[in-house]
Amino acid sequence: MADQPDNEHLGPAFVKLAAILLVGFIAPVLDLTIVNVAVATIGRDLQASVATVQWVMSAFLLAFAMVIPISGWAMRRFGGKRLWLASLGLFLAGSVLCALSWNMDSLIAFRVVQGAAAGLMLPVFQNLIVEATGGRALGRAMALATLPALIGPMLGPVVGGLIIGHLSWHWIFWVNVPFAVAGLILAWRSLPADRRGKAQRLDVLGLVLLSPAVAALIYGLTEVATRGGFAHSAVLVPLAIGLALLAAFVFHALHTSHEPLIDLRLFLRRSFSASTSLLFLSGFAVYGGMLLMPLYFQQLRGQSALTAGLLLAPQGAGVLLTRGLAGRLTDRMGARPIVLVGLALTVAGTFAYTQAGLHTSELLLACSLVVRGAGVGMLTIPVTATAYLGLRADRIPHATSTTRLVQQIGGSFGAAVIAVILQTQMVAHANGSAGLALAFAHTFWWSLGLAALAVVPALLLPSHVMRRKLLRVQVAGDVAPDDEILTQLQTNKKGARP
Repeated sequence: MADQPDNEHLGPAFVKLAAILLVGFIAPVLDLTIVNVAVATIGRDLQASVATVQWVMSAFLLAFAMVIPISGWAMRRFGGKRLWLASLGLFLAGSVLCALSWNMDSLIAFRVVQGAAAGLMLPVFQNLIVEATGGRALGRAMALATLPALIGPMLGPVVGGLIIGHLSWHWIFWVNVPFAVAGLILAWRSLPADRRGKAQRLDVLGLVLLSPAVAALIYGLTEVATRGGFAHSAVLVPLAIGLALLAAFVFHALHTSHEPLIDLRLFLRRSFSASTSLLFLSGFAVYGGMLLMPLYFQQLRGQSALTAGLLLAPQGAGVLLTRGLAGRLTDRMGARPIVLVGLALTVAGTFAYTQAGLHTSELLLACSLVVRGAGVGMLTIPVTATAYLGLRADRIPHATSTTRLVQQIGGSFGAAVIAVILQTQMVAHANGSAGLALAFAHTFWWSLGLAALAVVPALLLPSHVMRRKLLRVQVAGDVAPDDEILTQLQTNKKGARP
């Protein structure tokens, strides 16, 4: 039967499931950006040093990263609904405890609880969305699945600024409660029951190697900005430990006789390898700009955090303009042309900031942000969708854990490199506001140059023809590498059962 991907659509059951999950997932997505705005206020109120108060963010991020490796096993072992309810309930408990914190130590400890819960929620959310598609309309499904990543940066700084301006900092955690409670009730009543899970042996050695590896890598990368560069023991030691543990995990995963925590055979697929490479490089293309632009408005133009958040809102509007279109076009044309156009728009939208100074028109910058947002929207959806093409259902949790880990490390790496470049430029042009403007302009040029590296893996993404082939094999349940997929399709053409 001929492929008809253009006519595939997401049914009402899928939309209902996505809506239920989104209600609960708004809480952790908003939380991270809201807390970022409130860190300085929390430090003053609890009389903590800058170094200590930064752990309010670092503790969350490290706990978030450390639990991602176990999420795939947990989904296969306990089922998506059970794990979703457990992690959302844990996040609710962590939020209440954070709101009731009596000192900095208790707040940091409870942020670990929040981070661990959120680290489980994100892969479960993405996994349930992908499974519900049945291999159809993955682009449109990813347009829904990536919606929280848009909501957080758009609303978080504004909500955080309003809370800090009119209420105590405790309310940045209380605001999570209604979303989490509503999400729990809806999920308990309406999510489809899990099928009885098959007993899965946990790869304990893999977990002992991979979780600390990820935590060490991210910790070292977050210390780059604090220490002023990579050449510092607080950066190099955790990075070296993380890389050594990661290498040990790779060796273990390739030689173990049992199912590893992360299935590295996924990287034999060209589409998966290209997607994960792009997710890593998005640290430059996406996260570098997300770091630079708020700093540009706050440090150079003297805007408050709330005003800077409002000035960056047009980028979210740009993402909204293209996310639905990007999903549909990915299903019709494959990821490669969509991602290349997205990269071009992202670069074009960032170009104005390479020329921006102290008095550059805010209207021009806002229009550029709309273009940049349109490009970002066309990048994230097809790249994420492509990572799942051709995968059997039991491989989806492996793919979800892997892509989340790669994106987390890539984002930290991209932000660290851009932060070092900015600091170097600020030292080199330390002559007032004119020098600061030049430092930002040069750093934006660097971000564009580094983002251009993403063109190479983008060219390896599936084209229109390959997309259809991968989709057909996915429905058939094949998980072979790409060259074997072509052989299978040739067999199908000769009359074999599809």
